Amino acid sequence: MEPIEKQIRTLTDRILADYGKGRYIDRETIFTRPDKDVVEDILEKLQKLIYPGFFKAQSYRYFTLENCTSTLVEDILYNLGRQISLTLRYNGLYADSTDAEIKEKADALSLAFLQRIPHIREYIETDLMAEFEGDPAAHSKDMIIISYPGLYAIMVYRIAHELVLLDVPMIPRMMTEIAHSKTGIDINPGATIGKHFFIDHGTGIVIGETTEIGENVKIYQGVTLGALSTRKGQMLAGRKRHPTIEDNVTIYSGASILGGETVIGKNAVIGANAFITSSIPAGAKVSIKNQEYSVRYDEKFETPKELDDTSWFYVI
Repeated sequence: MEPIEKQIRTLTDRILADYGKGRYIDRETIFTRPDKDVVEDILEKLQKLIYPGFFKAQSYRYFTLENCTSTLVEDILYNLGRQISLTLRYNGLYADSTDAEIKEKADALSLAFLQRIPHIREYIETDLMAEFEGDPAAHSKDMIIISYPGLYAIMVYRIAHELVLLDVPMIPRMMTEIAHSKTGIDINPGATIGKHFFIDHGTGIVIGETTEIGENVKIYQGVTLGALSTRKGQMLAGRKRHPTIEDNVTIYSGASILGGETVIGKNAVIGANAFITSSIPAGAKVSIKNQEYSVRYDEKFETPKELDDTSWFYVI
């Protein structure tokens, strides 16, 4: 058997040779790309900025809320600006810009974003109230802020969406994918979502890029607000592919609502496991008839009588 040192050299040579095949994944870094770990750290600091009394700043010490806030703002401003500068060349408008021009634009975008923090917090307060008022298992608002994945995913979405509105490339999606990996909730930062948004349980929820959601909307686990088809791939970019959900709609677990022309009208209720590809009028209740099941014991079969009322829905 060859010495391990020689095996390592052989493996290294083989991998380096594989890099030379001219594929996209073989490209060496043309300019430094954004760092996922840094973006995640920015999110953590933004969470501390949004909830000043709930999450401690472990990396530094402070005596007053003013000092803490100032330090967080400076930290986020510097690091977010740096990460934005690493993504701007993905936007063709800045392809020929100098490094100095890129830095100036990135710093301006970072500052513009931080000026929107009060706006983001205004929306998050309504989301918190929706979570508390809509979930009888929520024993306190503190518990929701500290532990609920739904509110965390919404917070990250609201942060990322403001960056989308500022035309910041890549970073918004990085942020929502960090939340996706932590919560199982996939909200594209390009979606438009109104106040008082409530996600219950949350696991498996998918909200597509061109989804429009009104105010006071409640969504349960496993819901998909998606596109009818993505077979055309990039040819569909920029088109309205995902549904519109109007105010005061409730969508129960496992429902799929698909298509850019699909509109769920105000005050509608969509029952569990519904599959919808066309519009639903305001005030309507959509339900799937309960499946019958059999229970076997002592070699006999019994089919229990289920509720005849189709207006009830499966909720945990």
